[in-house]
Amino acid sequence: MTSQLTTQSIGVFVKKTRKDMHITQKDLALTSGTGLRFIIELEHGKPTCQLGKVLTVLKTLGIKVQVTAPFQNSLVQ
Repeated sequence: MTSQLTTQSIGVFVKKTRKDMHITQKDLALTSGTGLRFIIELEHGKPTCQLGKVLTVLKTLGIKVQVTAPFQNSLVQ
């Protein structure tokens, strides 16, 4: 995912990945331990979705997340 990172773009990415994998929203909810409403709201880009649940859904779909700092501190190894 190289586009601007927003709740909307994450939702679109989750929806596209889920559909490409031929998984229903209900099945994704069951597999990830979330509710159907949560999946629907996530795919619609709801900005107040719980981060922990979002990360769980991403992991369930095999989507990897990488977080990088804007700089590297030479004292941290």
